[in-house]
Amino acid sequence: MANPRATATIAGHPLHPMLVPFPIAAFVGALVCDLIGTGDPFWFQASEYLLVTGVVMALLAAVMGFTDFLGEPQIRALPLAWVHFLGNLVLVLIEAVNWYRRYSSGAADSTGLVLSILAVLLMLVTGWLGWEMVYRRRVAIADEAASH
Repeated sequence: MANPRATATIAGHPLHPMLVPFPIAAFVGALVCDLIGTGDPFWFQASEYLLVTGVVMALLAAVMGFTDFLGEPQIRALPLAWVHFLGNLVLVLIEAVNWYRRYSSGAADSTGLVLSILAVLLMLVTGWLGWEMVYRRRVAIADEAASH
């Protein structure tokens, strides 16, 4: 049986795994800024920028992942894919709320730190599931041998 294939690709390369490092870096960076800068306006603003960047890039990655999810029945058949999809949806909602709270209030508080920690912990789980799909279920792994 052929491997489950990605349908959102450029020259046969899946787009979703190319995009996911950006929101990962942004969300982890936001948490680091939260941990460093309790009360410092620079770190608050840096975290705010990282959160909005992460949300935008996560939505772009989500469009590509959802395209793969809808376009490949073998992916939809994996319970793991559903948990990955729904977990990431919750993750992006947490970070969008986290950003909006900061943007609308203009001040740091402990809730922002808690949301950042929660999001990064959830991201560890959904990331693990994503790699599980790639390495164990061979999702988006080319069936043919690479030619050089």
